[in-house]
Amino acid sequence: MKYGKFLVGVLGVLFVALEGCDKQMEEAPLLPEESPRSVVMLEDVAQLLSTLPLGVEQMMEVQDAAGASAGNGYDEEYRMQDLFASPGRGVGEIEETKAQKYGRPLRDLLREALATKASEAGVGASDGWLDSLALSDVQIYWPGASAWDGNQLPVITYDPGDGASENEGYELLPDGSTRKIMVDEPMAAERPVWVVNRNSDADYKSLELLRREDPSWGQGGGGLIVKGEVDELRTLVLRSFKALRQYDSWFCGASEFWIKIGAVEDFTAATEPELRLYQPSITDFMLVVRRDQVGLELPVQAILVSEWTQQLSSAAYMMLEDDGGSQTTWKCAAVVKYNSKSYGFELEIPLNSRDDIVWRGALTHAFIEKNSGQPIRFGDVELVLELI
Repeated sequence: MKYGKFLVGVLGVLFVALEGCDKQMEEAPLLPEESPRSVVMLEDVAQLLSTLPLGVEQMMEVQDAAGASAGNGYDEEYRMQDLFASPGRGVGEIEETKAQKYGRPLRDLLREALATKASEAGVGASDGWLDSLALSDVQIYWPGASAWDGNQLPVITYDPGDGASENEGYELLPDGSTRKIMVDEPMAAERPVWVVNRNSDADYKSLELLRREDPSWGQGGGGLIVKGEVDELRTLVLRSFKALRQYDSWFCGASEFWIKIGAVEDFTAATEPELRLYQPSITDFMLVVRRDQVGLELPVQAILVSEWTQQLSSAAYMMLEDDGGSQTTWKCAAVVKYNSKSYGFELEIPLNSRDDIVWRGALTHAFIEKNSGQPIRFGDVELVLELI
């Protein structure tokens, strides 16, 4: 007995949508009101960092955190939350032993600098602003942190939030002074540049972390509900992923690609009542592509559908770039045919209202079979899908 089934999938591409910031003073940042709810402006943080007496020890702290974050499948980033709670800790790290490595971590310099400015202004130390900073989504992004020569001080800038390719920054000079210069991506490739921007990926587990926690992770969309006889069982695997361009300003850092597949899987029912036992499920994970990885084929080796049978006829497929907006869903129906009757399963894939659709269409079983193991281009992303 043959059973057809219709797989509905979605591959979502999530890019960082960073908030802009209004320009404040050109000199030292103003002291905000002492309230944990104070708004932390990116430019204020960049200005404050540029006034600190940074040395090799603080550079190593930021490099340690950025390297740990990258090693855990994130960008080269150092969140303020980690900077204050556990100096040197990267995104995805649990241990808190690194703090012992630093005699004067960045958090101490920030506290001292802000207390000094508050005293000079004739007001109390603005602990509320530091609390806001420590709880915010602000971070230091250091592209190419691993290539630091161990000596040169950084140029400090911030994400202007307007899609610009360059922005004003503060060059830290060996004598302790600073000067304003324009900062662009080529400069960041040649010398240390710290970009103060906002984090958008730390709340989600990267593919690297998922696999560390569970080496068997990636078994596709759902478990077995009803067992029965099937024809040939095959597995759909995402072998590799290649981003062919960046969509956002370099100040935003890496791009977070969300890969989501929704399916009615292991369809082996033999009676109509068994059909009603099936529930659609969704497999999803995040893949971070750093800017220096654009154009490179990145190995993924993730199972998208663990049991792809001969009865799978086609897949509805959509690729989108997330540009924020209100939360909504893409409602799509999976249809299973049995005895000339159609049974529908509704899938709801979360997305945002301003998402740009990069590619959308139907992928037939024959198309996937023909291109199995070969690069397939979908807009500005190239995938290698393989049926094994």
